[in-house]
Amino acid sequence: MKKNKNLFLIGPMGAGKSTIGKYLSKNLQMKFYDSDQEIEKRTGADINWVFDIEGESGFRKRETKIISELTKKKGIVLATGGGSILSSENRKFLSARGIVIYLNITIEKQLLRTRKDKNRPLLQNKDSLKSTLEKLAKERNYLYKKISDIIINADNYSAKTIVQNIIKSLNL
Repeated sequence: MKKNKNLFLIGPMGAGKSTIGKYLSKNLQMKFYDSDQEIEKRTGADINWVFDIEGESGFRKRETKIISELTKKKGIVLATGGGSILSSENRKFLSARGIVIYLNITIEKQLLRTRKDKNRPLLQNKDSLKSTLEKLAKERNYLYKKISDIIINADNYSAKTIVQNIIKSLNL
């Protein structure tokens, strides 16, 4: 992989962006970043706290700042938050500064992976988990597709297989 190429992972929560990103970066000997972890590191607080204190709009401002900064780096793998693509600025940064890989996953698989997760602020409401995930998918899936260079099915495969599929798609 050319040292100046960036790989950006997008997709809904539970798609495995962080897990796949770590394996992919190790496999390709690239530096790995996770935009949510960077926000937590820099604020000294978890994502839930940022949402509670600043609301989603405050969180999204922080997210855009981090994505702008990280996408300027060279030769990285970046796992983004599921809602990062809601910002037109973020979509522009991702599209212009690297290869965008959409990890596609079904609602059913998301339910299995997120049902007990207390660290996802958008899933802490009173609506059913399934209806929340369906609503988010309706709002976001077309944006994931719109900016992706590569779409990978992340539904029923191991992280190792998904990474192999990404590498094949990159023609490495």
